[in-house]
Amino acid sequence: MTDTAAPNAAQDEYWNGRAGETWVELGRLLDMQLLALGRRAQAALDLQPGERVLDIGCGAGQTSLDLARAVSPGGAVLGVDISRTLLEVAERRAEGQGLNVRFQAADAQTADFGGERFDAAFSRFGVMFFEGPEAAFANILKALNPAGRIAFVCWRSPAENPLLTGPLKAAEHLLPPQPPADPLAPGPFAFADPERVRRILGKAGFGEVAIRPFDAQVGGWTHEEAVIIAQRVGPLGAVLRENPDLRPKVLDAVAAELQRHVAADGKVRMDAAVWVATATAP
Repeated sequence: MTDTAAPNAAQDEYWNGRAGETWVELGRLLDMQLLALGRRAQAALDLQPGERVLDIGCGAGQTSLDLARAVSPGGAVLGVDISRTLLEVAERRAEGQGLNVRFQAADAQTADFGGERFDAAFSRFGVMFFEGPEAAFANILKALNPAGRIAFVCWRSPAENPLLTGPLKAAEHLLPPQPPADPLAPGPFAFADPERVRRILGKAGFGEVAIRPFDAQVGGWTHEEAVIIAQRVGPLGAVLRENPDLRPKVLDAVAAELQRHVAADGKVRMDAAVWVATATAP
């Protein structure tokens, strides 16, 4: 079933185009970056066997599989994402796992999720891209049972996340000037302001809103893998997609920056700063 509506048309095009293909190609490395951050939000849900969970922006399915294990036996997970490209990978990953997990191409801002109702909703960095966040969370709330709950993880400010911004800063003297970013526009840092997140959830109808900081070192890549990630995704990746001819020019600066983050075991790990937001249905 596909329910990709006009409000997020730009995101639909983006995630079913180059972005989706990049995340498929680099899925293993990206999961290494995001795994611990997503599991922190999953722990906040305190899932129990037999519960039904909605995974919003499930991507290639790693989070949905984690959630399905947490609610087994007897539970079920529906993973939804706007990217059909990523959902094809999710379907393949779920084959033979023996888990009650399904996937649906859907825009969580407008989808009815087949009329299903859930005990919990979850998202790992999948809720910052809504063009109408209040409408999106109000729609998600309608899919929850009474006293259902939601937990999601989102990035804090760019300044607190050298994981994402460090490579760009290292190379910015080699790049064309970038226009100032709109802090409220859909994108990775759209929920950096916790008070904005609190207002959005409150206006959508959620109660008991709590927003807690979480800091971690993430990655564990080889230096070569870290350079690949830095130039393909995140703020630097966005610039290089528009200026591919500059890629060879910036690689030395990026590689030098990442070398500063090589740990004693030879792996690159960088600081990440996120919010873990939780709320309940009335």
